[in-house]
Order: sequence, then C-alpha cells, then structure tokens
Amino acid sequence: MKTGIDMGSTRSGEPAELDLAELLATRLLVQGNSGSGKSHLLRRLLEQSAPLVQQAIIDPEGDFVSLADQFGHVVVDGTASPVELQKIALRVRQHRVSVVLNLEELDADEQLRATAAFLGGLFEIDRAHWYPMLVVVDEAQLFAPVMAGEASDEARRQSLGAMTNLMCRGRKRGLAGVIATQRLAKLAKNVAAEASNFLMGRTFLDIDMQRAADLLGMDRRQAEMFRDLERGQFVALGPALSKKPLPVRIGPVASIDRGGAPGLLPLPDQAPEDASKLIFTAGEGEVAPAPWPKQPRPRPVVAPEIIRRIETHQPVPPPEPEIEMDPAERAAALVEILNELLDDPEARDRPVAVLYQDFTVRCRMRRVSGPETGLEAFRKRLAVARAGASEAVLSSEAWEKALTAAETLPEDLHGLFLFIARSAIEGAPCPSDAELAEAYGSHSPSRARRLIGYIEERGLLVCHVDFRGQRTLALPSLGVETAPGLASPLVKGLPPRRARG
Repeated sequence: MKTGIDMGSTRSGEPAELDLAELLATRLLVQGNSGSGKSHLLRRLLEQSAPLVQQAIIDPEGDFVSLADQFGHVVVDGTASPVELQKIALRVRQHRVSVVLNLEELDADEQLRATAAFLGGLFEIDRAHWYPMLVVVDEAQLFAPVMAGEASDEARRQSLGAMTNLMCRGRKRGLAGVIATQRLAKLAKNVAAEASNFLMGRTFLDIDMQRAADLLGMDRRQAEMFRDLERGQFVALGPALSKKPLPVRIGPVASIDRGGAPGLLPLPDQAPEDASKLIFTAGEGEVAPAPWPKQPRPRPVVAPEIIRRIETHQPVPPPEPEIEMDPAERAAALVEILNELLDDPEARDRPVAVLYQDFTVRCRMRRVSGPETGLEAFRKRLAVARAGASEAVLSSEAWEKALTAAETLPEDLHGLFLFIARSAIEGAPCPSDAELAEAYGSHSPSRARRLIGYIEERGLLVCHVDFRGQRTLALPSLGVETAPGLASPLVKGLPPRRARG
C-alpha cells in the first residue's frame, strides 16, 4: 500500500507527495545552505507523518521541541549520562514513543557523545522490537563530519560510527535515516552515499553544487540552478519522491519554529547619556557573572626534585620481540587474516578505517607486523581481494597495467576498477549494475552507472551498448574488454570475494 505524504506542490501546482513506505526502506538526504528552508522541510515531513510512524529527532539547537505540544513527542534532555540515554532509547523502541533529543545545552563534544549513545540504544535492540521508525538528524555534518573539528577524536569516532550504523545497517532494524546538512562537502561520504532519496535546496559553493548535481544525475552545467532556488524550494529525486529531478515548494507547517530567523525591530529612542548608564551601571537585581577562570602558572622544578626523578626513574620495559616469520608464511598469514575479514557478510558496509582497525588487531594477535600491515598496503590488498582475481590473472602483465591505471583514480574507486579489469582480462560477461554496485560497496545500481561514467570521463574505460541492450566495457590502456552482458539481469548478487596469495 502506498502511503503518500503531502510535502507541498510542484511548479505546475500538483501535489508533491512522498511515499512514506518507500522512504522507510531507502532513506533521505536533505541539503541546503543556512536559510534555504531545511528545518521547515523537516518539520513539514514530521508533522505529516507523525500519525503514521514513530519518530526520533536529533535536535542540536532545540528547534523541534515544539512538536511535543501538538503531536505528543516526548522531549529527552541530552544532558543525561550516556548510559541513561542508551536506556531511554531502548525504552523508546520498546514502547514506540516519538521523541526529540534536545542537545542545545551541550557543547560540541558532549553533543557527539550523547548522539552516539542514543543512536546506539535505538540500534542495539532485540529483534522483537524492530518496529519502523523515522530517525531525523538535523545538521548531520556535526555528527558525521568528513574531518576532525573542535570536538575530540574519540567523540567524533563514536558519533560517526553511530551515524554509519544508522544509514548503512539501520534498515534491517526498522530505522529509516533522514539527514539534513548545510554542506555536502562537510558530510562523511560513507554516510551520505547510503541515501537513495534527495531534496537539494539553495547552495552557492561550486563544490556543493557539483556534488548535488552528481547525486541527482544532472549535467554539471545545470548545477547553477541551485543558486537560483528560493527559500523553501527544493529539487527532489528518488524512489520515494520522483524518478526524475522535480522542483517542489514545501508547504506550510502547523507547529511553531523556534529556529526561525528574527525579523527587523527598530531601536528604542533614548539619549546617548542614558545608553551609557545602561551599559556601565549595574542594574537592580543584576546577577554578577562567574569569574573568568585563570590558568595556573606551572610550578618551577627545582634541582633537588630533578635529581630525585632521575634516581627513581623506571625504564619502560622493551616491547615483546616479534616472532621471526618466513616471507611466504607472512604473506599466507596476511591473506588468511584478510579472508577472515571478507567472510563477514557485513564487511562490505563497513568503512575502510573500521576494517583496517580490525585488520591490525588480528595482525597483532598473530605477531604479524611490518610495512605489509600499513594502511596504504591494506587499501591495495583490500581492493585486489574485492576484485576476486584468480592466480592466472594476478600473474598476468595486463593485471600489472590495471594496478598502475587504478592509482590514477580516487581510492574508493580502486576496487571497482580492478573488478572490471579482472572481468575484462578473463573475457567474462560485462558485470551488471548490481554487481558493480556490490563491488563498490553500495546497494544502488544508479550510483554504479554514475561511477562508470566518471571512470569513462577519465579515459580509462569505454562503455558500448549494442542493439540488443547488452553492454561491453573496454579498457584501452590494457587492450582488453569484457564479453557482452546485460546491465540489469533478473538475478542479482555476487559470490563472496576471497583474497589470494
């Protein structure tokens, strides 16, 4: 059954509907600069869907607490301890209560820790309580940043891991992520890439306009249109919205928006001497501010104390000696460790940083170290393993050329390019869009097609479709090409990738 949510109107005046059932399965990304109407859009979505689905809102500025007055949401104070927030989240899913997590009283570091704890509670729940829930995260670039900011690295890792779980693995647990961000360039790619529905609002920076155009499958020359969008206008695309980019205007809301911009207000009429008294004279009942904390001066270390420290110094015990391993044995151990990682069915959805952390732990447990366990070497091994090349392919001259050509692409495309190269060297049928998406680490065939177009623009690939609709991918630098194959076969899926020595 299709459940349509009225989000406003199109340019032609027709209702702009959002399929709520489809949204729960495909997730949503909202992007727009400050003042473009993102919060208004989220409020419209929440109000229209409140009677139909349970909701949880991560609110960094306290803009959505007004939903409690008209729609019965419970406001959760983010100042509670992480353990208490996790317990509250578990009860929220058990009793199917819509909530707003208010984080406005916390600093940046505490906001990340509170969000990680709350999302962790929503995620780590017994299967019996996997009810459908809409999880809305405003200002998502704060909780899933692409790089370190003012918060600590530990808090950022916790929050980024929770957001990754929400967008990558939440669907099986009934969690549908709706994330809004001011800038796509500030949002972690592995979080943004899992959304299949998009609502793109006004933006001005070239890099954000180009990313928005790429996500919507638009020509980059059409990206200029995002500068001309008015407040409350968005371009919609996705299975829950529209099959083609569709400009929509968001409709009105019923609840009060606390985050709206203040209007103009004339200054009071007063003489300059009266204004001076107001500033420099304490008012009646005025509370004095807390004293500014002074930084303590370091205590000077005198000579007797330095001598005592030298006499009582305990040397750090030397690290445990490494076990000498034969090079062939070391290579076999690395292949075995990598295979153990790839055997995990959820390994494809994990970012490379998480996989590398697991890889290094396993290497330390087996006393395997050296340059072969570094991050760069791991990235190359992982790309080769996901390509699934046989021994004959790995020893061929064409494969060496493929490795050299892959280095000219961004790191996240190495595995996809090598997978295509392996198919072409073996003369296998052209992989389908679903197989290419799986090799890239995604569930979106349309994203795989866009990536193929990007690689073709770089001159490393030539795509040809014959009159029967069968596609062939040729690699000019290698002098090989795949056999013809359907881009969208009826049977999708790939056998698990295995690393080879």
